[in-house]
Amino acid sequence: MKQFLTILLSLLSLSLSAQILEPVHWSLTDTRQTDSVLTVTLTARIDKGWHLYSTSLPEDGPRSTSFSVEGADSLTVALVKGSLQTAYDENFLMDLSYFSSEASWQLSLPLSQIKGDTVRGSVEFMACNDLNCIPPATWDFTAAILTPQSSLHTSQPASSLLWLFLMGLLGGLLAVFTPCVWPIIPMTVSFFMKRNQDGKAVKDALLYGLSIVVIYVALGLLVTLVFGASALNDISTNAIVNIFFFALLVVFALSFFGAFEITLPSSWSTRLDSKARSASGLLSILLMAFTLVIVSFSCTGPIIGTLLVEAAGKSLLAPAVGMLGFAIALALPFSLFAMFPQWMRRLPRSGGWMDSFKVVLAFLELALSLKFFSVADLAYGWHLLDREVFLSLWIVIFLLLGFYLLGFFRFRHEEQPQGISVFRFMLAVISIAFSIYMVPGLWGAPLKAISAFAPPLSTQDWVIGNNHSLSAASDNNLFSHTVGYDDALLEAGRQGKTLLLDFSGYGCVNCRKMEAKVLSDERVQAALANYLVVTLIVDDKTKLPEPVTVEENGKQRRLKTVGDYNSYIQRSRFSANAQPYYVRLSPEGRQMGSAYSYDEDISKFLKWLQ
Repeated sequence: MKQFLTILLSLLSLSLSAQILEPVHWSLTDTRQTDSVLTVTLTARIDKGWHLYSTSLPEDGPRSTSFSVEGADSLTVALVKGSLQTAYDENFLMDLSYFSSEASWQLSLPLSQIKGDTVRGSVEFMACNDLNCIPPATWDFTAAILTPQSSLHTSQPASSLLWLFLMGLLGGLLAVFTPCVWPIIPMTVSFFMKRNQDGKAVKDALLYGLSIVVIYVALGLLVTLVFGASALNDISTNAIVNIFFFALLVVFALSFFGAFEITLPSSWSTRLDSKARSASGLLSILLMAFTLVIVSFSCTGPIIGTLLVEAAGKSLLAPAVGMLGFAIALALPFSLFAMFPQWMRRLPRSGGWMDSFKVVLAFLELALSLKFFSVADLAYGWHLLDREVFLSLWIVIFLLLGFYLLGFFRFRHEEQPQGISVFRFMLAVISIAFSIYMVPGLWGAPLKAISAFAPPLSTQDWVIGNNHSLSAASDNNLFSHTVGYDDALLEAGRQGKTLLLDFSGYGCVNCRKMEAKVLSDERVQAALANYLVVTLIVDDKTKLPEPVTVEENGKQRRLKTVGDYNSYIQRSRFSANAQPYYVRLSPEGRQMGSAYSYDEDISKFLKWLQ
């Protein structure tokens, strides 16, 4: 009876009002999960001063919020966002639970219960404020079923893996010229030549090179097996991991500058070497390869660590692909010199040039270490290494490297060279020119050549002109790292615009490349003027106002940070976890066409937008 009278009074008060009250605004998002379950998320944005009643109220109270889907016999409803409040209601003379401001529910149902390519449903609800209530209302929705997908999109374009393979090759070549590897080449090849006088030296050297490849590729696969697919991106963006590698590279750089020596226990290499000499056949060759890995660790450690962390944010195969490139470059000299032993006579002996190579490598490691610290700084919002600070340090580092190559200063452990070679002079010119190239970046120049390494322009305070962000397409767009997914859907519905979601990350190198080379293009900027564009950062460590509990793959997870929530949205709504990842949604929240991942072809991106 109380409920009837309250609804009647509400109808009378609304009939006398000059306007139709719609204090609750609903929006919809649909996707398909990997376990053959369709999930539909409904979000209610509630006007200030109003409240939406919860899904479980007493029978003699107001109308509870309820959900229904046509043909669904087993519909699961879970609250994913919203703070439930309880207060005594004078109209109903009872305690009632309600939501203010915003609330979201996730509806899950088996795809086997759905006929056709769409599913229809509705939500019944009632809202009140301190003066009156709206009568029970119904909001209908239609969700489209996306193209079936059997697994998360973890693969990267072939070009990305090729780039990682080339990075591994470059790292392996650098490792060859370090004092931990270079002197071992003639010793190892000579060992094979003396040990095998019957023509098997080349075969053993090839097996030795193959063993090196197997060991390092196995290391890459081990990273994947230990951490798993879902944790690879977390490794590449985790603050503790990045700070650790920042400190590691700084320590190795100081060692290469001559401050101290880093060596593994000599007993390890001695024991392996003795076993290798006493063993025979393939086992001896494999043990010799292990000996090389251990002996050379003090020089290859920072290169391998950098490569693995860089690969961790790419895909399942990335660590193995990076290690394959590194191992091939490292093993190639041993096999080549065994096949052509006369070449060894032309090798330069270890000496002053190797000390200089160590110092050059130290400068490069010092510069690279700032990249790792930058990832942690961006993710946690410390603002200790904003773009202008990062560029200032790089300018000084590469300027000092150029002066060092020109012979302006030496370190205590080095011999004073008699003049400089042409090659050394050219390297000095390149290093100093690179420093000069970066100077305009202190005042906002894009510096596309290093966009993948430097912090984004949004962190820069010294900006001349209107170039405040590579991502800013137009004033009509909503390029923001703080606007949430649900807010973006509501804003797109309010403006009637197509929504472009840009799933990105602070530690995502390919995201910076896309921003610098594709999103900043004038033609792309013009096309994006018709979109509402929102960037969702998956490694943003900003704490959520309240942790959100979700169910994923049959397990409950607590999402504590903005990045956790954005990453969950990408996985659960769009079955993807690689960045960059671009998705177009209609104003009603339905996905339009396929998604777009890393590809720097501007014409392809424009075609996808159209």
